[in-house]
Amino acid sequence: MKRSHSIIAVTVLLAVLAMSLPLSGMLYLAWLRAVSGEQAKLTASALTAAQRTSNSLAEISNTLRTLDPLTLTPCSDQHIARMRQLTVNTRSIEEIGYFDHDQLQCSSWGRNSKHVQQPPVDFTMVDGLQVRLRVPAIASKGNVMVGFQYRAHNALTVPERFVDVIVDPDLALIIATDDGHLLGQLNAPAADTVRALLSRPVNQIDDEYVIGVAHHNGVLAMALAPRARLSEHLHREQLMLVPVGLMIAAGLITLLVWAVRRRLSPLGELARAVRKREFVVHYQPILDLNSGHCVGAEALVRWQRPDGSMVRPDLFIPLAEESGLVLPITDQVIDHVVAELGALLVANRTLHIAINLSAADIKSGRALGVIDQALAGTGIATAQIWLEATERGFMDVNSARNTLDRARKTGHAVSIDDFGTGYSSLSHLQTLPLDALKIDKSFVDTIGTGSATSSVTPHIIGMAKTLGLKIVAEGVETAIQADYLRNHQVDFAQGWLFAKAMPATAFIAYCQQHAMQ
Repeated sequence: MKRSHSIIAVTVLLAVLAMSLPLSGMLYLAWLRAVSGEQAKLTASALTAAQRTSNSLAEISNTLRTLDPLTLTPCSDQHIARMRQLTVNTRSIEEIGYFDHDQLQCSSWGRNSKHVQQPPVDFTMVDGLQVRLRVPAIASKGNVMVGFQYRAHNALTVPERFVDVIVDPDLALIIATDDGHLLGQLNAPAADTVRALLSRPVNQIDDEYVIGVAHHNGVLAMALAPRARLSEHLHREQLMLVPVGLMIAAGLITLLVWAVRRRLSPLGELARAVRKREFVVHYQPILDLNSGHCVGAEALVRWQRPDGSMVRPDLFIPLAEESGLVLPITDQVIDHVVAELGALLVANRTLHIAINLSAADIKSGRALGVIDQALAGTGIATAQIWLEATERGFMDVNSARNTLDRARKTGHAVSIDDFGTGYSSLSHLQTLPLDALKIDKSFVDTIGTGSATSSVTPHIIGMAKTLGLKIVAEGVETAIQADYLRNHQVDFAQGWLFAKAMPATAFIAYCQQHAMQ
């Protein structure tokens, strides 16, 4: 009962896990897919912006390098016209200027008469362009622009040019160089946040944003979306994946219920016991009725659960025979007999141990090979292992006869167990190769009672003697029964009058006390 309760408790726990783990897994997968999908969109937007910025920078660099080798007189009409022409035809440039000793001399808007000095260089790009991030432009009425200078010429562009891509209104863009110099931004968060993001430009999700990052030709672009944008995508993924999780959970719970029912079923319990070798053997002494000496024992299988409790043989033997599990149980009995009583049998050749064979083993003869293999090299004589067969094993008489004949030729003595409780008993005695007969307890119980069946016992004894069979009486519990059997020349007896079935150590001690002198 305790074991059943523990199995049920474990089952409940496993059922909770079977339900929660698939659902949790699908919810987590939905979250990952939502984040991954959103980051894929953001990365695509960031890549578009990075490519746009890269193209603009390449255009600016090519334009400035075109001006550098000109042989025009600085700030001449032809020079100014050329700068104006390039400004008009270059989409990324708002103004081109010519500097001499960091002083603006002229621009695409004409000659300069004011004092305009270059601000300090913020950084230099890998292609040699010097970048100034806050440059006032003449044409923009003082609005800050980004300046790119190559030798004597510089080109101004509005920072928004680098983020001039179509994005959702709630999307933010940050454009920088690969080494972290900011070029432009759109709907960007606070400056400290931007600097923190540029210090670690990777796809990520934080408390506020989902972030996608892209690089292109030295340009870094980051697209930021509010975390709230995940909700719609997450809901869509959940609608798709949660039913899958429920189906997996239902399948696991169904499998779990099936496994538990099978484990808790009698057959499942028995199969588990066979696998774990929970079967032990107790030995009921067989005594010579005349001398009182112990001549051997019947090996009786017992199912001992891990908690020490015993299962009655009448509760599991029929199920074992129906399911075929009786075969490995018989094998375990044979192993126990050899391991536990091998030394005793070798030391005392007058002792024998009777092992019960199932109907399946009587029909097939399989157990004979198992016994031969178990006895090999032990010193135990084959004749010391008696084989007992019930009348159920004789339904296929020809197969039974072949098996018993093989057993006797090998050296085993063969007895018919529980005689008189089956069918066609007399025909079995006359046609099968037998050495002994065991009178069933139900007939021994009638001795001295004057019941209607009490006359059966002497007839059984008479038939056995006529056929030259040794006789073993089972279930002897009273001195009256023992005296009756002894007076009728019954050879051997076993029963509670002499001793109950006992473990190997107790049986060995019993044999030493009741051995032939």
